[in-house]
Amino acid sequence: MIAAAQERRPGASLVPAFVAVRVRLGLVALLFALAAVGWWWTANRMQGMDGGPWTDLGALSWFVSVWVVMMAAMMFPSISPTVALYSRMTRQRSFLSPLLFTGGYLATWTAAGVFAFLLALAGGRIAGDPLSWDRGGRWIAGATLLVAAVYELTPLKDVCLGKCRSPLGFLLGSWRDGRSGAVRMGMDNGAWCVGCCWALMASLFALGIMSLLWMAFVAGLIAVEKIFPWRRTATYSTAGLLFALGLLLLVAPEAIPGLTVPGGMMTSMG
Repeated sequence: MIAAAQERRPGASLVPAFVAVRVRLGLVALLFALAAVGWWWTANRMQGMDGGPWTDLGALSWFVSVWVVMMAAMMFPSISPTVALYSRMTRQRSFLSPLLFTGGYLATWTAAGVFAFLLALAGGRIAGDPLSWDRGGRWIAGATLLVAAVYELTPLKDVCLGKCRSPLGFLLGSWRDGRSGAVRMGMDNGAWCVGCCWALMASLFALGIMSLLWMAFVAGLIAVEKIFPWRRTATYSTAGLLFALGLLLLVAPEAIPGLTVPGGMMTSMG
């Protein structure tokens, strides 16, 4: 009788909902805090290491550690709406499943980074360092940006971006229960994100993977594409920027503000 009377109280049903909202807000705040720490750590770790296009990636273990933190810094803010919605749909009052989802997402991006490292390593051994600036580095960097610009306008990019911009559709279409399901769903979401953003990440390598400036530039483009209300405007603007940067890299790299030209120095931001 007492329990039934409490359930009929006007504010009784609001208590669980209020707790759930607090959990989701706390989760989003945590992701933004982790991203902020990632930016701070990356800025300190990469200070003075920007060698311009195709900067040396160092040893695999060092690169992976930097790459994971970079992905957290760049991607956590834009993935936070998906993680918050996932937390709401699980109806849990803890961070465990959402953080497992986030861990799966980060694992996919880690695999993508390892693939990029091994690809660069194999290319260097087979072709004898074709990415050096005085050989084909400048032309490959420019071509990479032009390819990235074209990819922005392809149907595959449109499909992958649609998955990233519609968290509810993704979650409903790939739902799996349990903790292992949370990891799998996070990995699937990460795979769609890689499909959406791989060309932008390739552009980061072509502009300077150890540059905080270009890291922020690419992170900004990713966030705009995923969050900006006018989807076509965002993708066409991104394509235009990448195309312009690609042409400048081919004809006048010294005209790109903030670009470190290998063998030279950073161009002025003025």
